[in-house]
Amino acid sequence: MGTMATNRRYGDGCAIATALDHVGERWALLIVRELLLGPKRFTDLQDGLPGAGPKILAQRLRELEGNGVVRRRTLPPPAASQVYELTEWGARLDAVVVTLGHWGQGAPEPSGDHVGADSAMIKMRGLFRPRPDRPWTATYEVRLGRHRFTIRVVDGRLAEMGRGEPQGRPDTVIDTDPDTLNRVVGTDSTVLAGAIDDGRLTVTGDDRAGQRLFDAVRVEQDSGAQGRIRATRPVS
Repeated sequence: MGTMATNRRYGDGCAIATALDHVGERWALLIVRELLLGPKRFTDLQDGLPGAGPKILAQRLRELEGNGVVRRRTLPPPAASQVYELTEWGARLDAVVVTLGHWGQGAPEPSGDHVGADSAMIKMRGLFRPRPDRPWTATYEVRLGRHRFTIRVVDGRLAEMGRGEPQGRPDTVIDTDPDTLNRVVGTDSTVLAGAIDDGRLTVTGDDRAGQRLFDAVRVEQDSGAQGRIRATRPVS
């Protein structure tokens, strides 16, 4: 396995230092974040990390590829485009990135910067808690601007969260923007109710399934908004 192209190694045998030798450069872990929910083209990575710039992004991708964290793959026809994806070893960073995000949420001065679509969805996934006391099964389509994601819950447990539209008709469609979703998940029910009342978040289809999903990603379970979600119309 190679080393960072910049050769800025710590020279420390600790496994923590070794990990940082591989993913400690600026933007490296955020590239990993962008690939947690599936492969992306270079242009998609640029869209998710506009502050990196194409030259820096390309350099970091070369470094991550050289270190065995990321690999390139060509999609089969008709797409036939090249995408970047995490290796099996790179995918093991999933829990690390999610835990780091939980830690960052407690920062003394929280960031007010824009949140990307993948970041908001990963936060939602990280906060999801199985509800064996209230099992339900449903498929969701989450629309964040032009981005589409699929969530599938089976018997109250998160079975799937990935990029792209679901196969077949979803039970519930959630339509909002990344910043609103980021604010809603993990907070009390009044924040969700306010986003719905303001029209910043809409639920189409099975409103009960929508309510149960948001209940499952609430840090402190409360009953303040039980029944507050009302689907605007059936899924068409």
